[in-house]
Amino acid sequence: MISFRAFGKTYGNHQAVKGLNLDVGPGEVVALLGPNGSGKTTSLKAAAGLVKPSRGAVLIGHPGKPAGDPEARRGLSFLPQRVAFQESLSGQEVLNFHQKIRGVAPAQAREALHVASLNGAVARAVSTYSGGMLQRLGLAVALLPKAPVFLLDEPTAALDPDGLEAFYRVIGEAREDGRAVLF
Repeated sequence: MISFRAFGKTYGNHQAVKGLNLDVGPGEVVALLGPNGSGKTTSLKAAAGLVKPSRGAVLIGHPGKPAGDPEARRGLSFLPQRVAFQESLSGQEVLNFHQKIRGVAPAQAREALHVASLNGAVARAVSTYSGGMLQRLGLAVALLPKAPVFLLDEPTAALDPDGLEAFYRVIGEAREDGRAVLF
């Protein structure tokens, strides 16, 4: 479902990723570990189709399509390292906006809110959210589609114990649903 084939990415003279080979299949959860600047975010962005490989390929789905292909991108959901939402909107308005864009049923949006443990803050303006609450809202938005591929860049940043519990529950459910998860 996610395949890196000798994936490499350079920015000018800087080699961010060199020769990454990795397969993440249905129901598998894989965490990329490494020091800052080791290419984890670049690799996730390549899987999301936001970064083009300098060498090799990143394939999404079965059969695998290049990550930048629109069909491949429809089959994934991506939570970036830094989430940003319109601060004057409430969490509920942000979720409703993304729900409509993705063509998701309202019941599924309510479920995403519940799973991300954001229910108590949905009526407040995003400008009042802490870093952890923004991360939870980002997780709720990423959960909207039941995409078979789930990409999460530093999903636990700024999460408190309740947020961490919600995250681990999301990962467990994704595994049970047969989704490929890379974070």
